[in-house]
Amino acid sequence: MHVTIQRTGGFAGIPLIKSIDAASLSASEFHHLQQMIESSRFFELPASIPSKPQPDRFEYQILIEQNDRKHSVTASEQALPAELKPLVDWMMKSEWPAK
Repeated sequence: MHVTIQRTGGFAGIPLIKSIDAASLSASEFHHLQQMIESSRFFELPASIPSKPQPDRFEYQILIEQNDRKHSVTASEQALPAELKPLVDWMMKSEWPAK
């Protein structure tokens, strides 16, 4: 499994990309990641979640490749479903190097 989150927008407009290959995670981290993906029903979400544009807000593009499935969801921070927030927060706070 591979997870990539790209954050764009914000006041400074500096993009940030966080990416993780689940093979590099410990068993407990992998289980936690898998639980967040399943509880968010990520693969059932639409590719784009519309919202009214707001200046200086972040937009997230989340891409998950798992086995033979590949899905991407794009949403602004105000339209991000509550079920996806734990995954986004976990990835953004991670120690993995940003690209």
